[in-house]
Amino acid sequence: MGIATSIACAIHCALLPILMSSLPVFGINIIHNDFFEWGMIGLAFSVGVYSLYHGFIKHHRSLVPVLIFSAGFVFLVLKQFYRSNETLFLIIAVTLIISAHFYNYRLCHKSKCASPHHVH
Repeated sequence: MGIATSIACAIHCALLPILMSSLPVFGINIIHNDFFEWGMIGLAFSVGVYSLYHGFIKHHRSLVPVLIFSAGFVFLVLKQFYRSNETLFLIIAVTLIISAHFYNYRLCHKSKCASPHHVH
């Protein structure tokens, strides 16, 4: 779920300039719309915290994915305040956040305490 949300965020940021050209025709403006951007950041944070918390508590007890996610999230927030470095901060943020979810996923599957839905 965390990886999917991170990828959706990356797609949103990559496709937004393309979609931007058609949205004003419909009276919609989401580029640099602070309400929309903070909403997406909040969604990414909520899903990320839920996924990493579940992995930490139920499976592996490793803080490494949490630390990687936290670093990525710092860059995600920084892009909102430093617009001149927005693309660089976004690339770093997405890379770190996806890496955190992927590492969490790997740790969960390597753990001895597999979830009840895990099939061997």
